[in-house]
Amino acid sequence: MNIILTSSLGGSIKNNGKRIPSVFPTDNGLLDKLKELWVEDSKVMIICASPNEHEINDSVCACLKEAFPMSGLSISHIEICDDRNEKLIEKLPEMDVILLAGGHVPIQNTFMKKIGLKERLIGFKGLLIAWSAGSMNCASNVYAAPELEGEAVDTNFNRWISGLGLTKTNILPHYQSIKDDYLDGLRVIEDITYRDSYTHEILALNDGSYITIENGTEILHGEAYRIKNGNLEMICKNGEVLVLKE
Repeated sequence: MNIILTSSLGGSIKNNGKRIPSVFPTDNGLLDKLKELWVEDSKVMIICASPNEHEINDSVCACLKEAFPMSGLSISHIEICDDRNEKLIEKLPEMDVILLAGGHVPIQNTFMKKIGLKERLIGFKGLLIAWSAGSMNCASNVYAAPELEGEAVDTNFNRWISGLGLTKTNILPHYQSIKDDYLDGLRVIEDITYRDSYTHEILALNDGSYITIENGTEILHGEAYRIKNGNLEMICKNGEVLVLKE
C-alpha cells in the first residue's frame, strides 16, 4: 500500500458559498505525486468522516468525481461509504484508491472501527489518500486535538485514541489557519497543543504540505513544524523534503 497523508487534499473551492470541483493543488509536487501513483481508470472509495452528514458526504463525492478527471486522474467508479451503505466496505479489496475524508476525528474514528477499516486494510495493495481528520486517524495512537467548543476544558474528552496503525506520526493539520485561534478561552497552540506535546511529539502541517509512505519510508513534503516538550520548531520548508522514517 502506498499512502499520502495531507493537511488538505483540495479538489474543490467555494464559490458563492457552494463547493465546486477544482484541479488538485500542485504545491510541493502533490499533483505530480498523485499522478505517479495513480492507476488508470481507478476504482475509488471514500470513507466519510461523519456517517450521518449525508448532504456533506454527497457534496464531497460529487466534487471529487469531477476533480480527479479535471486533474488528469482517470476514474471508472467513485462512491462514499457512510451509514447509508456500510456494507460497501466489503468491496474494499476491489478498490484501487481509498480516500479518508476530513471532519471530526473522534466521530470518524468511531465509524472506522464500526466498519472494521483497520483490519480490512491489511493486505490492501492500492493507494490510500487522506486529508485532515483522515490523516490524523491513520496514526497508531491518534491525537484527537480538541476542536469543538467545550472539548478543550472537558476532562472526560479523550485526546488519545487508537487508530489505523499506518504511521506513528501524529499530524495536526491546517497549522497556518489555527496557529492564532482560541478554543474555550485557550490558545489552540500555546495552551493546548504545547501541553499535549509533553507526552507525544506532534507534527503540525500547513495546507499544501503532506507525507508520503512508500515501502515503509515516510517522507515529509513542504512546510511543517515539530511540536515537542512544549516547543515548536520548523523542520521543513516549502519546496523541500525530509525523511521522517526509513
